[in-house]
Amino acid sequence: MEGFVFSLILLVVIGILAYYRASLTLFTAAIAVTLAAGTFVGPVGLVSWIVFLLIALPLNIAFIRQRLITQPLLGVYRKIMPEMSSTEKEAIDAGTTWWEADLFRGNPDWQKLHNFPIPRLSAEEQAFLDGPVEELLDMVDDWEITHDRADLSPEVYQYLKDKGFFAMIIKKKYGGLEFSAYAQSCVLQKLTSKSMVLSSIVGVPNSLGPGELLQHYGTDEQKNHYLPRLAKGLDVPCFALTSPEAGSDAGSIPDFGIVCKGQWQGKEVLGMRLTWNKRYITLAPIATVLGLAFKLQDPDKLLGDKEDLGITCALIPADTPGVKIGRRHFPLNVPFQNGPTQGNDVFVPLDYIIGGAKMAGQGWRMLVECLSVGRAITLPSNSTAGIKAAAMSTGAYARIRRQFKIPIGKMEGVEEAMARIGGSAYMACASTTMSVGSIDLGEKPSVISAITKYHITERMRLAMIDAMDVHGGKGICMGPNNYLARGYQGAPVAITVEGANILTRNMIIYGQGAIRCHPYVLAELQAAYNEDNRAAVTAFDKALFGHIGFAISNFFRTFWLSFTGAAFSSAPYSDATAKYYKQMNRFSAALALMSDVAMGTLGGDLKRRERISARLGDILSMLYLTSSVLKRFQDEGRQPQDLPLVQWACEDNLAKAQLALDELFDNFPNRLVGVVLKRVVFPWGRTLRRPSDKVEHQVARIMQTPCEARSRLGHHLYLAGKDNNPIGMVEQALRDVLAAEPLFDKVTEAAKKRLPFFRLNEVADLGLELKVISEQEAQILRKAEASRLRTINVDDFDFNYLAADKALLASEQQSAAKVNAA
Repeated sequence: MEGFVFSLILLVVIGILAYYRASLTLFTAAIAVTLAAGTFVGPVGLVSWIVFLLIALPLNIAFIRQRLITQPLLGVYRKIMPEMSSTEKEAIDAGTTWWEADLFRGNPDWQKLHNFPIPRLSAEEQAFLDGPVEELLDMVDDWEITHDRADLSPEVYQYLKDKGFFAMIIKKKYGGLEFSAYAQSCVLQKLTSKSMVLSSIVGVPNSLGPGELLQHYGTDEQKNHYLPRLAKGLDVPCFALTSPEAGSDAGSIPDFGIVCKGQWQGKEVLGMRLTWNKRYITLAPIATVLGLAFKLQDPDKLLGDKEDLGITCALIPADTPGVKIGRRHFPLNVPFQNGPTQGNDVFVPLDYIIGGAKMAGQGWRMLVECLSVGRAITLPSNSTAGIKAAAMSTGAYARIRRQFKIPIGKMEGVEEAMARIGGSAYMACASTTMSVGSIDLGEKPSVISAITKYHITERMRLAMIDAMDVHGGKGICMGPNNYLARGYQGAPVAITVEGANILTRNMIIYGQGAIRCHPYVLAELQAAYNEDNRAAVTAFDKALFGHIGFAISNFFRTFWLSFTGAAFSSAPYSDATAKYYKQMNRFSAALALMSDVAMGTLGGDLKRRERISARLGDILSMLYLTSSVLKRFQDEGRQPQDLPLVQWACEDNLAKAQLALDELFDNFPNRLVGVVLKRVVFPWGRTLRRPSDKVEHQVARIMQTPCEARSRLGHHLYLAGKDNNPIGMVEQALRDVLAAEPLFDKVTEAAKKRLPFFRLNEVADLGLELKVISEQEAQILRKAEASRLRTINVDDFDFNYLAADKALLASEQQSAAKVNAA
C-alpha cells in the first residue's frame, strides 16, 4: 500500500513539473528529492535508485546522451523524415510566425496578445478615407458597372490613377501613398461595400503584383523606372502566375524560359526566350506591364553550373513583340478585368528579371513571401466587408419587412440566420484587423494569411446564403436596388483565387503551421539536413530533448485541463470572457499534443492524410480567430453592448474546435491511439455548446437597432443615404421606419383599432383627422412609407432592356414587323 501511495505521489510530482514545463535539471532534482523522501519513510529501496540513475545520468550528461541516444536516433530520423521538394522548403522558409506560434505551443501568453499595438489610421490615411474614397464612391454606380458597362467607366479609372489608389503600397519617394496594411484594409472594405468590381481592381495592384515584388527585390534601375509610373497610373500591372495546368499547385507551372543570346534593339545581349500560357489573370486585359512567373532553364550554363534554375519572376512590358493579351474572362457575372495572356518564344533581356540576373530561380520564395502579405490583406478585407454589409443590410431589412403583422427580424428562425451573419461580421473584422496589424509590425504571416483567407472567405459565402434566405424575393431579383446579388454570385470567386480553399484548408494551414509554429520540428529538420554530422548531432540533441519534454508537458497539461474543464486555468480577466481564455488554454495544449502524436505515429504519411491535417488546421484556426475576437473586445474598451457578439463568435469557434478534435479521434488511422486520446481530451464527453438561443436573440437585436454596437459592426462601410447607394438607402429606411413607429402607435391607439403597418400615408391622414399628430409628424409617416416601399419593392424592366444582344433583338423585331405587315 505504501508503495502504491508513493508511486501516486511520484506521478503527481512528475505531472506538476511537466505541467509547468520544468527544465531537465529541475525535473531530475525534484525526482531525486522525492526518492530521498521515499527512502526516508521506507517505500524506496536500492533498486529504485539504480533505475533512476541509469535514466538520469545519461540524460543529464550531454556527451553520453549524444553518443548513446541522439546519434542513433538522428540516423533513424533521417530515414523516416518526410521528403520535401525545393518549393516546399522555400515555402516553409518564407515568411514569419507570430501569435499563431504561441497558440501552437500549448500555453498561450494572453498578456502578450493584448500588448500588441492597436492598429490605427494616421491623419493622412483617415483624410484619404474621408476624402478621395468618399468622392470615388459617390461617382460609382454598381449596376452600371456590372450590368451596363461590365467595367468601370473611363472617368473612374482616371480618378483611381490620379488619386493614387493603385499606389497605396508604393513608398512616397517613388510617388506612392505608402499606407499601412491597416489603412489598405480599411480602404478596400469601404470600396467593397459599394462595388466588388471596384475593390478587386484596386486590391490587385496593392497585393500580389509587380509593385510589391519590385519594392522588395527589384534593382534600383527597375524601381526608379517602374515604381513612379505605377504610382501615377502610367503603367497598369498584372501578375501572371496561374496556368491551365497549374492552378493551386503553382510550383508546377509549365511556362518556361531559356537563357540564351539574342538581338535586342540592334545589339546582341544575354536574355531569355519565354513561352507561357496564363489564365485567370486579374487586370491582364488592360495591363501595360506583366509580372510573369516561369521556370528558367540554362542548358548552355551561361549563368553558372545549374541547368534548371527554378521559378523566376520577370517584368514584361505588354507591348513587347510576341506578347498576347487575350480576351476577357467573365467570372460569375462580376465583371472585374480578368483574362488570359500568352507568349511564344518571346525574347527579352536578362535584366527583365525582377532583381536582375542574381534573382534567377528565386521567384518561388519571392512569391510565397509577398503572397503571405497580400493574401492577408485583399481577400480577407473584401470578404470582411461583404459580411459586414450583409449584417447591416439584413438587420435593417428584417426590421422593416413585416409578415404576420410583425417585423420578420423578430421571428426565431430569422434570428438564427441573422445571428450567424452578425457574429461572423464581428469575428471577421476582428481577425482581419489583427492580421493586418501583424504586417504593420513587420511580420510576413504565411500561416495567418492562409487562416484568414480560408475562413473569412468561407464565412462570407455562408453569410451571403443566410442574407439571401432572409431577403427572399428582394435578394433574388437583380437590379439597381439589389445590394446582395452580386456578392452572392461572386462569393465563389474569393473561394477559388489565391489558393483554392480546399487546398488551403487541407494542406497549407497545418502543413506550414506544423513546421513553422512548432518550437522544435523545424530545428529537427534543419539538423537532419545538415551535412556536418557533429553540428547536426548537437543541434538535433537540443531540439529532440526539448521536443520530448514539450510532448510530456502537453500530455499532462491536456489531461489536467480537460479533466477539470480548465476551471483552474489562468485568464487575464475574470468577467464573462474568462471561460473563453480558459478553454483556449485547453485546446492549445490538446493541439500541441495531437500534433506530436500525429507526426510521431504517421511520420511522412501525414502529408497525404489531408483530412487529419485539415482538422488539426481547423483547431489552430479556431484558436486564432477566437483570440482575435477577444483582442478586438479588449482594444475597443470591453464595451458591454458588444458582449453578445463576442459570446457568439467565441462559442461558435470553440464548438467548431471541439468538433474538429472529436472527428480527429474518431478517424485517427491508429484506432487505439484515437480511442485512448479521446478519453484524455474528452473525459466527460463534448461539453461545449454552440451559442444559445438567448445569445442569438441578442445579436439579432443589435443588428436591427441603431446603437453604438451596431455602428461598430458597420465601421468602415459606405453607408451614405444616396440614390446610387442601395445599402445606404436601406439604412436610411431603417431610421425612417423607427421614427414613424411611435407615431403609428399613437394613431392606432386614438383610432381604437389595430391598423396594419403599411399605407402609412393614409395613417398620417387619419392621425391629422383625429388631431393626435402634427403636420410635421404626418410628414415623418409619409417619408417612412416611401422608404418602406423602396426597401421591400424590387426592380422590374422592359423586356428589351434585359436582352444581351440588343442589335440582334432589334433585327428580329424588324423581321417580325415585316411578317406581320405582309
